[in-house]
Amino acid sequence: MAELEGLEFGKSDFVLLDEVTMEQFMENLKLRFEKGRIYTYIGEVVVSVNPYRQMDIYGKDTVDAYRGRELYENPPHLYAVSDAAYKAMKRRAKDTCIVISGESGAGKTEASKYIMQYIAAITNPGQRAEVESVKNVLLKSNCVLEAFGNAKTNRNDNSSRFGKYMDINFNFNGEPTGGHINNYLLEKVRGWVGGQDDGGALNSFHLQNDPAVYIYTREGAATVTSNNDRSSHKAVMSALGVIGFSNEEINSIYQILASILLLGNVQFETDGESVQILGLEAIDHIAELTATEADSVIKSLLFRTVATGGGEVIEKGHTEQDACFGRDAFAKALYERLFCWIVNRINSVIEVKDYNPVLHGKNTVIGVLDIYGFEIFENNSFEQFCINYCNEKLQQLFIELILRQEQGEYQREGITWQHIDYFNNQIIVDLVEQPHKGIISILDEACLTVGKVTDTVCLESMDTKLAQHPHYTSRKLSPTDKTMDFQKHFRIRHYAGDVTYSVEGFLDKNKDLLFQDFKRLMYNSADPVLKEMWPDGQLSITEVTKRPLTAATLFKNSIVALVDKLGCKEPYYVRCIKPNEMKSPVLFDDARCQHQVAYLGLMENVMVRRAGFAYRQHYARVLQRYKMTCEYTWPNHLMASDREAVEAIVTQHGFQDDVAYGHTKLFVRTPRSLYTLEQERAALIPILVLFLQKVWRGALARMRCRRMRAIYAIMGCYKRYKVKAHFWEVESRFANVRTMADYGKSVEWPNPPAALSKFHKNTVMLWWARQIVKNIPPSDMLEVRAKVAALTALSGERKDWGVSRAWERDYLANARDCPQTSSSFIRVSKDLRNKDMYSQVLFSGFCRKVNRFNKSTDRGLLITDKCVYKLEPNKQYKVLKRLPLDIFTGLSVTSEVDQMVALHTSSQDDVLLCLQRGELCTNQDRVGELVGALVDHFTRQHLKLSLPYYICLLNTFS
Repeated sequence: MAELEGLEFGKSDFVLLDEVTMEQFMENLKLRFEKGRIYTYIGEVVVSVNPYRQMDIYGKDTVDAYRGRELYENPPHLYAVSDAAYKAMKRRAKDTCIVISGESGAGKTEASKYIMQYIAAITNPGQRAEVESVKNVLLKSNCVLEAFGNAKTNRNDNSSRFGKYMDINFNFNGEPTGGHINNYLLEKVRGWVGGQDDGGALNSFHLQNDPAVYIYTREGAATVTSNNDRSSHKAVMSALGVIGFSNEEINSIYQILASILLLGNVQFETDGESVQILGLEAIDHIAELTATEADSVIKSLLFRTVATGGGEVIEKGHTEQDACFGRDAFAKALYERLFCWIVNRINSVIEVKDYNPVLHGKNTVIGVLDIYGFEIFENNSFEQFCINYCNEKLQQLFIELILRQEQGEYQREGITWQHIDYFNNQIIVDLVEQPHKGIISILDEACLTVGKVTDTVCLESMDTKLAQHPHYTSRKLSPTDKTMDFQKHFRIRHYAGDVTYSVEGFLDKNKDLLFQDFKRLMYNSADPVLKEMWPDGQLSITEVTKRPLTAATLFKNSIVALVDKLGCKEPYYVRCIKPNEMKSPVLFDDARCQHQVAYLGLMENVMVRRAGFAYRQHYARVLQRYKMTCEYTWPNHLMASDREAVEAIVTQHGFQDDVAYGHTKLFVRTPRSLYTLEQERAALIPILVLFLQKVWRGALARMRCRRMRAIYAIMGCYKRYKVKAHFWEVESRFANVRTMADYGKSVEWPNPPAALSKFHKNTVMLWWARQIVKNIPPSDMLEVRAKVAALTALSGERKDWGVSRAWERDYLANARDCPQTSSSFIRVSKDLRNKDMYSQVLFSGFCRKVNRFNKSTDRGLLITDKCVYKLEPNKQYKVLKRLPLDIFTGLSVTSEVDQMVALHTSSQDDVLLCLQRGELCTNQDRVGELVGALVDHFTRQHLKLSLPYYICLLNTFS
């Protein structure tokens, strides 16, 4: 069963119709056509309606969607049946065939091309050159055969006037290795001139660029010079090159086509005794194009060489009518031989050569049959008789194979077989082909009879011998039927309907009117291509004793051989329907389509398929599709077999009386049960999708989490390893630095890992510095720490900050700085130490204070680890102001050599002063000392006075 589409598109399989009636069948077919669904199943048969427009359903994405899938998994499509045939061939080494049938204009040729393209697309994934070459030739052969075997008719722009059966050979890997084409050509009069717009080339072939000039192309003259024909001509030329036709062979093809056109314009006249040709210029051109002598061409057209009973050879002149018949027969034979030669030339390229099954495995085949469909015209002649006979044979095979498949499946599965009533058209096949009694035998007998035998005489013979046949009648046998004329019409009741044939021309078309003189003329041509086409021309007139088979017998033999070939393969069918006669993509002619449905036997096909059981499928696939509808089978069952699980599903839904259990398959009798399951499944699918999405997203999240944890664990281990490896390398390189004069300063450090880059930058000189620092006396460590702190704060911001001199810090207590007052400061300092309990003087010295009015005054500055004091040096260092150290939030200095310092407080009552009284002494910059002392103190006290804050203040103030 096909994957169900929305109900708005109708039933995707006619087997699932509620009732098998013509009305419901046509209603479903029309609905799907109007909704753009041109394909519908009947079991494994594809019903295709010609859309008369380009459809975007044949691209690479569609090919990928159907590749390797079962029929029921996707909507109906040609690709599905193509894939089914390919899988059966590859998996079971079974020869298969795809039979495409339908009337002219139903889309058979396009269907065969899409099937070939699909098979080409899914094979040779390794892009082997020799396989690609075979695929290209197989695809290009379609283009060439269409050009020479198709024609524009009043019913179809690209009507196949021949039947084509192509065998595609595959090796054990399922890759195409070659093929073979059989053609069944009926209509031989067709000149291929469309698209040739090179004036020089036309002149070389003695042709004019006007198809209306030539009798054989006059009927289609209005349509053969379109741009589409020109592009098609280029495509054909390209295809001929790909297949391997040489330039000489292509030129010979054109010469033969030109000869046929010129032959059609040869006219005759008679003076009562002899026949002459009107105008010999065309004869000269024909002789040149066929590489023969002009006299030989004239002789072949006007005379016939015959051998008497005594072996004497004489020349017998034609009547004007015989000359015209001979000319047309010659032209038809030229075209037929050309077409057959092209087919044989393609076969010589694609046929498998030197294939050894022992070395290469079994050679399997997929056959593709594209053949004319049943035809009923207003005037039905010999061609329609042969075509409809062919369809009778194929219909007989179709019914036999379908019934055989159904019966075989029932027997394999142990299901009781029910007899199916169907129309057996063997009686019609016998009417046409039965030896000595059939119509073909009567025609052959009339053609072999000596004397003047006309079509009317042949009709009377058929009336006599077939008068009692239930499927044959004529006006003589049914005098009251005025739809037929006396001595002209006969009617056959075909399986597809009654067809009235006109007997006029039957004998002439059945006879081989091609005289041996024409065969010898072509065999003696200097053109090797022409000579190769006419091997029977090498016989002399005395050697030709056996009369050739008639056209009907030859056609019958080829169709019998075709049916035998198809009968030994597993068949797949594509039934093509033409929706209207206007070639419109929107019109659906109900009566026209119903007629085609009837003669294609589609209703019988549905009834055969539904006889007993409408649906059957393997237990595993039934379980896979419907297990969510039963609590005992979702998500997995614990029963002994899939059959028991399917029985549980059926029992839960109450369908026990509507099913049968085979050995490997479940058989469902009515579509209603299946649709109940489908509706419940459709309701559950969204719920399951949400559930599965939730579970899957959770699984993905857990997988990502586990992956990230693993990544971080690996990263951590790797980082630790790199760190350890770095320290091992450092330890190795610096093992003996204690004994080195520079304490390892000259030793090169290894490159650190990323995790230690900052650590490495800060510690690259650590060992050397430690060795230097440990020799510094403890009394000097306070100054060293202050200078390091100042360096950190002022490096790159201030040009000179006193790093090169000794820092005394407590300048007011130094007698050298102010000997007359140092004793007074020392006394005041001791009093403040006792009072405020400070433990250390961070900085002291003279400064000049500047107030908000820009007035300056000399003062003393004392900074301890507790407070900042402003002193009056002229009054025994009297304390003028005392500020706790913790209210200061920062300080600012300039980038120049001045001694300006701004102390910032949390109350925004900042203190602005200039260190050192009077003129500056050389190398006596004390700003760096003050900054270093404060930064070192706050750093050791773990207070939040950060380096970026200092730099920002410095930049702003400067």
